Amino acid sequence: MTVVINIVVSVIVIIVLQLIGMFVFSLMTPFKDMEELKKGNVAVGIALGGKFISTALILGVAAYTNSSIWFMALWFAVGYVCLIAAYWLFELLTPRFRIADELVKGNVAVGIMLFAVYLGFSFAISSLII
Repeated sequence: MTVVINIVVSVIVIIVLQLIGMFVFSLMTPFKDMEELKKGNVAVGIALGGKFISTALILGVAAYTNSSIWFMALWFAVGYVCLIAAYWLFELLTPRFRIADELVKGNVAVGIMLFAVYLGFSFAISSLII
């Protein structure tokens, strides 16, 4: 019975951490992600998908490499802060345009690039998680 309880608690914690991660990402953008999705903005959808997959990847590695829920949450937080820093670094490295403005305009190329940036950094960051 203890194993079942541990699995249920772990799944609940993983879901909560994923939701918190997505909420924090939504606070970073000057537009409302869900409103843009309702409008059919593909660029925002691609970028949001990248955020979700990248957050899940870091969370999955943190869960896989740690038997303690507390250590999993701690390593997820460390990895997540690194992912946010990677986003801001990408924003700084593209001074000719603002990423958020291009996404709102529906620039799919920027959405795909941002998806790849999130995914690439999450792979790199997750390799640091112990």
